[in-house]
Amino acid sequence: MKPDPHNIFSITSASEFKQMAMEIFYYQAKENKVYKHYLDFLKINSIAVSEIKQIPFLPIEFFKTYTIRTSKVQSPKSEVFKSSGTTGSIQSKHYVDDVSIYENSYLKAFELFYGNITEYCILALLPSYLERNGSSLIYMVDDLIRKSNHIESGFYIRNYEELIIKINKLEEQKQKTILIGVTYALLDLIEKQNFKLKHTLVMETGGMKGKRKEMVREELHEILCKGFGVTQIHSEYGMTELLSQAYSKGKGIFNCPPWMQVLIRDTNDPFAFLPQNKTGGINVIDFGNINSCSFIATQDLGRIVNNNSFEVLGRFDNSDIRGCNLLVE
Repeated sequence: MKPDPHNIFSITSASEFKQMAMEIFYYQAKENKVYKHYLDFLKINSIAVSEIKQIPFLPIEFFKTYTIRTSKVQSPKSEVFKSSGTTGSIQSKHYVDDVSIYENSYLKAFELFYGNITEYCILALLPSYLERNGSSLIYMVDDLIRKSNHIESGFYIRNYEELIIKINKLEEQKQKTILIGVTYALLDLIEKQNFKLKHTLVMETGGMKGKRKEMVREELHEILCKGFGVTQIHSEYGMTELLSQAYSKGKGIFNCPPWMQVLIRDTNDPFAFLPQNKTGGINVIDFGNINSCSFIATQDLGRIVNNNSFEVLGRFDNSDIRGCNLLVE
C-alpha cells in the first residue's frame, strides 16, 4: 500500500521517521520496477529488511539511463526535471508525477529555516540554469519569487548593473532580501561592486559551470564574505534527483528538514555506513521522492557533523561535475 503523501511532512521524531522510511521502502521495493530489479540483483529480500541501514540505496547514475518511477498514474501536475550535465554527458531525468509534493517540500523547508516567504525579496542570479529547460532549481526559485509577492523579486542573467542598483535600493529600504546565485555569477558580481550588506542573505547554489576554476569551500566563502560584506555565506544542497533541499547558514554545515536524512557510506563498501566525522559517500533519504525512489546514493563526499547535520567535502573523482554545491576539496 502506498504511504499517504500528506504524512511525509508531519515527521516530528526519529521513530516516526523510521516508520515512514520503512513504509516507503516496502512500497517502492514492490512497485518501482527499476528499484525492484536492483534489489533482486543484490539478492535482497525486502520483507527481511527491518532497519534503515539495511535498505540498499539506488546509485544516482540510474537516473541517467532508466525511468525511475514508482507511481503508476501521472497527475495533471507532472514534470520532468533534467540535470545540467556537461558537454557530451548524459543528463539525469527525474520524472515527477505529482509536482505538488515538490512544491510542499521546498516551501515547508524554506519556512522551517528562514520563516515566512512573504517577508523577503528574492533576487535570483542563476544564468546557467535559466539558459536551459527542465531545471528543478529554477522551478523552485520561480515559485518562491511569486510567493514572496514582492515587486522587486525576480531573475537576473547578466544584467549585473541593474542588480547592483536593486540590491543597494533594497538595502537602503532595510528590506529583508535573499540573493541566491550560482557560484561563478556571485564572484562576477563582486568583481563589479563590493557591498556592505546588512539586510541581505547571500546563498550560493554551488557550481562554476566551467566558467572558473573550482575552489575549496573555505577559500570561496572567504572571498564571497569579503565581497558582500557579510559574516556568513548561506548554501543550498539539492539536485535534480531529489525533491528536498538541505540548507547551510554558514561554515558549510547543512541541516536537513525532518523528512530528509543523510547517511555516510564507506567508500570501499557501499553497503556499510560510517560514524560521525568520518568521510565517505553521501546517501540521502528523501521522502519527497515517494513517487520515484527515496533512497539515493549520490556521488558527493561528506561527513556527518552531528545529529542530522552534514558537510559536503567534494565529489568522487570519476563522477560528472554538475548539479548544486559542487565545491571540491
